[in-house]
This record gives sequence, structure tokens and C-alpha cells, in this order.
Amino acid sequence: MAFTEYAEHDGLGLAALVAKGEVSPVELVEAAIERVERHNGVLNAVVHKAYDEARATAAGDLPDGPFKGVPFLIKDLGAQVKGWPRTSGSRFAQVAADDADSELVARYRAAGVVLLGKSNTPEFGIPGVTNSDQLGACRNPWNPDHISGGSSGGAASATAAGMVPLAHASDGLGSIRIPAACCGLVGMKITRDRTPICEVVDGALGFSVHHVVSRTVRDSAAMLDATGYAQVGDPFQAPAKDGPYLAEVEKSPGRLRIAWSAETPSGRPIPDEMLGWLLRTVELLKGLGHEVFEQGLGIDYRLLYRAQGLASASNFSANVARWVEKLGRSRNPMNSAPWPGAAMRPASG
Repeated sequence: MAFTEYAEHDGLGLAALVAKGEVSPVELVEAAIERVERHNGVLNAVVHKAYDEARATAAGDLPDGPFKGVPFLIKDLGAQVKGWPRTSGSRFAQVAADDADSELVARYRAAGVVLLGKSNTPEFGIPGVTNSDQLGACRNPWNPDHISGGSSGGAASATAAGMVPLAHASDGLGSIRIPAACCGLVGMKITRDRTPICEVVDGALGFSVHHVVSRTVRDSAAMLDATGYAQVGDPFQAPAKDGPYLAEVEKSPGRLRIAWSAETPSGRPIPDEMLGWLLRTVELLKGLGHEVFEQGLGIDYRLLYRAQGLASASNFSANVARWVEKLGRSRNPMNSAPWPGAAMRPASG
């Protein structure tokens, strides 16, 4: 019998049902597959489906982690999954199958999740929208005429549509936060080096971090507890945490000092509707007893972005040269050798 209440629970809620024997990991995988097949034809959130592998994993011995049996997606950028193709949203950078799991993927598995497939991302995760010639456009489940944001737009679309309760995402300059905002999810850019670096070649000068998008704060906290610790060989290490993040969810934060700003890098004012919701948030925080005040960063955003852009562009150019040497392909698509993942196309549900 189908588990019809699947999308009503967050990840920890589903794992609790598994622990109590009320539902099996196999039933959760089948429920997730049903949701993907029902919605993905419109949304194009899932671009690689590993259903048979997920079914086999769910039927086997899963680690007794906090998310035991919970279906999960990996963003098709940076993180490697053994035996799975990796596109980075790019025809040029295609990899037919990775040889091993990234350390972070291994930690996700240890947390008990069942990997169901890969989520859509724009080419190299650069834009704040999820659209590419390779993987196609990803749409917003609340309104398919709207964007899902980027670059973790596939992860956010799939999570908001109830395909999975949470999904792997990454963020350099907003790639978790933008799609979380577009799709109504929890999305936090964590401290640098809190979780393992996944990039085969880091194209963002250390800006990029990996975590999840989720429907609840507690799922985000619990997954960071499961994955957020140092690995041998890290060039940097994040400060030690005081205790489990999940425990913080139940604690009162006390009276906080919260600064807010309507500044934009362009200097242009934000639209009235957005400003209205920002001001409503300010009033809500004040009503909760916090000290809330307006204060911008007071910096020259154009100068900041110009400096950052030059450094990142130079770094990216060097990385492309390394890929040309490693993959044996020209940067000119007209002269490129056939890429090994040529059969991979946007998923149709």
C-alpha cells in the first residue's frame, strides 16, 4: 500500500516512522519515486534518476543515522557519487561516472539517507537561476512560470514539491539562499569549512560551502550535526561548536541585536512588495522582543564585486585550462570531442 502521507513529514519525521516500524525505507523510496514521476515532467528538478540503486539500498542494511531510510538528492555540481555521471550543468565538463564518493557524500550515506538521484543546476553553478543548455530549465513548484532560483534550484524545487524532505545544496554567492527564498524553504550558508570541500577544482576561491535545503529548521540542524566536522587534510578548520545544533532549535535565543538593511549592490531600491515583506519581518522580530535596527554595511558594492569578479574569473579561466588538459576537450564547442555522458538529458517525468 502506498505511503500517502510521505510529503507531510520532514526528514526527521520520516526517520522516526522508520525507527518505530510504521513505514519501511523501501516504502519511502517508492513514495519519493511516485512524487518525482508525478511532478518532474513540469519541474525538471531531478536530472539523474537512480531508482534501482535506491531500491536496493533501501532494502539492505542502512546505517543507524538520524535520517535512516530518508530519500535524498545530490546536486549535480561538485559532489561526486560513485558510478554516477556528473555534468556540472555543462556539456564541456561532463564526467561519465565518478570513481568514488566525495567525503561529504559518504557522510550523507552514514546519516542514513538513501540517494535517489541528482538535482538540476546551471552551468558550473554560476547564475542565480537554474537553466542550462545541458540540463534545461528548472521550474518553481509553487508556480511553474516562475524560477526556482539558483544554483541549487533543482534541490529547492524537488524539496518544495515534496519529492524529498531535504536535499544537498551548495552556496558560493547565494546558491542555497536564493533558491530557498524562491521556493519557501530553510536555506543557510554555513561557516566555511564546516563541512568537507567537494569541488574537484574550486572555482570560487573558497566561497563555496555545502549543506542542504530543507522544509524545517530541525532537519537543517540535524544534517549539519551529522556532516559538520573536520576531515584530515583540510587547509582550514571552522571553529568548534558548543554543542549539537539540533539542541539549539529548542532553546530560546534570548534578546538579540539584529541589524537589517534594504541596501542593494546596484544602489537601486528594491521593489515595493519586497520592501513590504522586509518591513513586516522587522516588525515581527521586534514583536518577539529583539532589538532591531536599520544599518547597512557601508561599503562600495561595485568595487567589491569588481575585485571579486576579477579574482574569480582568473581562477575559473585557470580551471578551464586544467579541464582541457585533463578531459582532452577543446573549449570551443564546435571542436569538442564527444563527451562521455552524451546520453544524459533533462529528465522527463
